[in-house]
Amino acid sequence: MSDVTLASPPASSALPEQAVSAHDANSLISMRDIWKTYEMGSEQVHALHGVSFDIPKGEYIAIIGPSGSGKSTLMNLIGCLDTPSKGEYWLNAKNVSLMDDDELARIRNQEVGFVFQTFNLLARATALHNVELPLIYGGVGSSQRHEMAKEALRAVDLADRVTHRPNELSGGQRQRVAIARALVNHPSILLADEPTGALDTHTSMEIMDLFERLHGEGNTIIVVTHEHDIAARAHRVISIRDGLIEKDEKIR
Repeated sequence: MSDVTLASPPASSALPEQAVSAHDANSLISMRDIWKTYEMGSEQVHALHGVSFDIPKGEYIAIIGPSGSGKSTLMNLIGCLDTPSKGEYWLNAKNVSLMDDDELARIRNQEVGFVFQTFNLLARATALHNVELPLIYGGVGSSQRHEMAKEALRAVDLADRVTHRPNELSGGQRQRVAIARALVNHPSILLADEPTGALDTHTSMEIMDLFERLHGEGNTIIVVTHEHDIAARAHRVISIRDGLIEKDEKIR
């Protein structure tokens, strides 16, 4: 749990309730006065305190911050891997901050496509089977599943690697398989955690070019990174420091 702020802020630093507007029904994501607090023995550890922002559908955003800033905690909340201690999180007009674990699992499968730094592929499975996994969990029949997975692999320029296993693919190709898996369910958000962290510079730029193309096709993309050159490829950058939004700016 690296993204935490050990110093407990004074009660006066909290956003006054009347200053927090209602969620924006037109936004894909609305976060309102989001706090995340962990109990560690007798101490309260504040990872986020009073974070509020909106993300419209079709936006391309980078969330950037140093280690311990709160960006990983924020990513876990956006991806419905965790719930806030206080505040409201609305995703696609659903208040996910009130959902139980089963409901959150359904939302993750339907609304969020995850891309991880370490790819998280099954070593013995083909590219096609790796991409099919969210559809298997979603109960999609085998024939439809195969076609959807092939289409997702075509979308990332891997139509000729359907039967290859991860050890037969380069790092960039493995990440493309992971992106295809994230896209296969047509999620509301493509959420990428340090997606170029395990890649060389040239391959990293190829993956970022792919994200730009996918954004141009209408996908909402959120990249979480500590690298400024990667964040600069997005169209909006939210900078996190000490559990607070330090800056939120459109850059193109």
